Amino acid sequence: MNTASTVDTTGLNVMACAVVDPSRARLLGPKGWAGVAAALITVLVLVPVLNGLVPPAHALHLSDYAVALISKIMCYAVCALAMDLIWGYTGILSLGHGLFFALGGYAMGMYLMRQIGRDGQYQADLPDFMVFLDWKAFPWHWTFSDSFVFQALMVLLVPGLLAYVFGWFAFRSRIKGVYFSIITQALTFAAMLLFFRNETGFGGNNGFTDFKRILGIPLQQTSTRLALFALTGSVLLGFFLLSRWIVVSKFGRVLQAIRDAESRVMFSGYDPVSYKLAIWTLSAVMCGVAGALYVPQVGIINPSEMSAAASIEMAIWAAVGGRGTLIGPIVGAFFVNGAKSWFTQVFPEYWLYFLGTLFILVTLVLPGGLVSLVGTVKAKWSGRAAVAKQEQRT
Repeated sequence: MNTASTVDTTGLNVMACAVVDPSRARLLGPKGWAGVAAALITVLVLVPVLNGLVPPAHALHLSDYAVALISKIMCYAVCALAMDLIWGYTGILSLGHGLFFALGGYAMGMYLMRQIGRDGQYQADLPDFMVFLDWKAFPWHWTFSDSFVFQALMVLLVPGLLAYVFGWFAFRSRIKGVYFSIITQALTFAAMLLFFRNETGFGGNNGFTDFKRILGIPLQQTSTRLALFALTGSVLLGFFLLSRWIVVSKFGRVLQAIRDAESRVMFSGYDPVSYKLAIWTLSAVMCGVAGALYVPQVGIINPSEMSAAASIEMAIWAAVGGRGTLIGPIVGAFFVNGAKSWFTQVFPEYWLYFLGTLFILVTLVLPGGLVSLVGTVKAKWSGRAAVAKQEQRT
């Protein structure tokens, strides 16, 4: 009995070691936490100091334009991270996440339009576009738009609820692959056409703009812009840690199994629909939050954010940086949008050609994205170091 018990316990220990991988269960290693700390210090301390305290004539001064550009790209990086969760880790390619980004932006934009008050061109209680269209009162869906708390909830609930309802029907119908991608793009296009209509109460073609204040504080103040910058950077880091926690958990391993072999996951007793629906809804909420942070800093939101190109670019950021890595899509968002900012100023007519060429080259030469270069360089240096040690021994 004792022998059998010993053998059985040993066997269970071996199985437990095979199932639980401590390195994967760890959220971040020492280098990872050091990187997060460095990024947090940069966002909360370094950038505000370089922008607000260093004189404009100094070489280390960070201009207002640079701060606004970095902040905008950080909003895009949140969307790229959301895309990585569903595409890189779950195998769901969405070409409609621009819709969720825009919905979050419109939810925040409605509050910002109410904050204008009588400072608009027509000096009326209604937004200028409503006065121009001869509206006499706010439509029903603007009822609580003067409440920041309510609109902040809408930033989360509207994209999340739409994603949940759409995903529930799509995933239960086992729509996947290119068909799912086409349907998401069709949904986004239909929403764009709806928001272009003046009678919907969302500003039509022009959307919302000319924002003045947030929580009663002028948006043009340096302190307000830096506070929004710090909030955006903190949200990006928070979503990165949340995403990391998800992908190293059992939930994340099931998502990756669904990506690689969904039928086998289903036959193993798991319900792929609930897993896909959960991560799909979370990714939509992340894009909604990114859109809400984007609008007060950029100063405009219109239906063009729902265009097919906007959603496709999100997939390009993830692919260029390296999908299935979390850090890769963030790198891709910064690289592509940084290059876009430079190219549109120097060679505006060639920007789209550059973007297409970049995507093709990465797909053919670097299927693992830009972050795969780091692994390649490390492998080469490790190989050279090993050869050098071997030569020293001989």
